[in-house]
Amino acid sequence: MPQAPRTELNPAYSDESAVAVEWAQAEALLVEAELFWISTVRPDGRPHVTPLPAVWRDGKLYFCTGAQERKALNLAANPQLVLTTGTNTWNKGFDVVVEGAAVRVTDDARLRTLAAAWECKYGSFWHFDVNDGCFEHGAGKALVFEVAPRTAFGFGKGEPFSQTRWTFGD
Repeated sequence: MPQAPRTELNPAYSDESAVAVEWAQAEALLVEAELFWISTVRPDGRPHVTPLPAVWRDGKLYFCTGAQERKALNLAANPQLVLTTGTNTWNKGFDVVVEGAAVRVTDDARLRTLAAAWECKYGSFWHFDVNDGCFEHGAGKALVFEVAPRTAFGFGKGEPFSQTRWTFGD
């Protein structure tokens, strides 16, 4: 079980009545979220952002992508990324931003567990077979990555506005 993160409210970006949000609330949002936005950096330094589905499991976020997709190519050069989810509104909801490094998952037994989690969350359209350290779907293969949060931010929108920071590890 991952260690609980250090939790801090940033008073500069929070209403006076705001309190730090517990990590369990953010984690519940990560479990339920259907869509995430992944931000990576191209080899020439330009940003790249795209939506994708992801699964939260055992304290980590998991996503998949084709080996020749821009995000996979970016991660091969620089594994640092940001995954974001929340609501597309200003005055209500809660957004979570997770910073970390992508690590490729290649163990077939672990991938089978993750494939089952994908299908459970997203339905049979997202059924994956596992072969040779990859997800397979029809004629395509996908690399699977895990991201252990290094730092995460939560943005409470509406009354009260808040910004919580969670720091993992040292």
